[in-house]
Amino acid sequence: MRLIHGLIAGSALAAAPAFAAAPQVSGRWLTEGGKAIVEIAPCGQHLCGHIVRIVKPDPGKPLNDANNPAEGLRSRPILGLAILFGFKPGADRWKGQIYDPQSGRTYRSELLREGGTLKVKGCLGPFCRTQDWSKAG
Repeated sequence: MRLIHGLIAGSALAAAPAFAAAPQVSGRWLTEGGKAIVEIAPCGQHLCGHIVRIVKPDPGKPLNDANNPAEGLRSRPILGLAILFGFKPGADRWKGQIYDPQSGRTYRSELLREGGTLKVKGCLGPFCRTQDWSKAG
C-alpha cells in the first residue's frame, strides 16, 4: 500500500513543474451565459474539466450526451461529463481539446487566464471561437 501511495505522490510531484509553466486555470468556472460550472483539475499529466453543476438547463434539451457521434455514449449524463481534456501547459496558455455536448463535436482548444476570466478558445481548422468564463465562488 505504501508503494502505491509513494508512486501517486511521486507522479504528482513530477507533474508540478510542468503545471507551473502556464498560468493557473484550475478551479471552478462559470461558463459563458451562466449555464454550467466546470471544474478544472489535474488528471494524470494533464488538466481536465468536468461539468459539476448545471445552473441553467435548456428547456426541452436532453440532460444526457444525446448528440455524441458514438451511439454507445449518448446515454451519459451531462452532469459529470468531461468536456476539457488533454490540456498541456505552454508558455502563456494551456492547449488541449474541448467537447461540446450540444453539437457532439470535439475541437482543438486553448485556455488563457486573464485575471478572474478564463478565455476558452475552440477551433475547427482555421476557424476559432472564444468564450469568457468567470471564476465561480
